[in-house]
Amino acid sequence: MSVKEKIKEQVAVEELLSSNYEIILFNDDVNTFDHVIDTLMAVCKHEPLQAEQCALLVHYTGKCAVKTGSYKELEPLCSKLLEADLSAEIQ
Repeated sequence: MSVKEKIKEQVAVEELLSSNYEIILFNDDVNTFDHVIDTLMAVCKHEPLQAEQCALLVHYTGKCAVKTGSYKELEPLCSKLLEADLSAEIQ
């Protein structure tokens, strides 16, 4: 492996470990406010008010960043949101 390839690999690893990622929750016409709020409190550890505010932002703007952190931290949380039938992705 060349030095250039090693550096690219190290940069890729550092990017995955950085805190520059967000879970974006998207609006849908299926889930109730209560389901979204309960799921955000359970998965993202939001307080009730924070979860409600996120649900309202998603409803009125179409999306909301609900959690920030490293990719490694966010991946299992995003998976749980998806398992709860919410529309979310890590960006």
